[in-house]
Amino acid sequence: MSEKEAEMLGPLQLAYAGDAVWEILIRQRLLFQKYNVHHMHTECIRHVNAAAQAAFMARLRDMLTPREAAVAQRGRNAHARHPSPRNQHPADYAEATAFEAVIGFLYLTDQMDRLREVINRILEEAD
Repeated sequence: MSEKEAEMLGPLQLAYAGDAVWEILIRQRLLFQKYNVHHMHTECIRHVNAAAQAAFMARLRDMLTPREAAVAQRGRNAHARHPSPRNQHPADYAEATAFEAVIGFLYLTDQMDRLREVINRILEEAD
């Protein structure tokens, strides 16, 4: 889809796609770590939660293009029709939504090289 078409989607729609993409990319990365399934699941949860995604967004902020920054801002300002999940700070939840929206935007617009660049940067810093 074109960037223009992706920008017509709501920020929560972008975040919805980004959440799925992020989790599958994390799971794919863990497959090559030679962990057992329980350990892979535990590690996945460590990366796929609002607090972790908020921290990733903080690392990512300085490398966003203006268009990606606008997508992130829309995601941050989006209000789901439900409260943030238990044990998650609302500010972390907003940042996580921004992060997921950027991931979803990159994926849906088929910017795979840029998506890999973003993911490699934040995961290298996390390791």
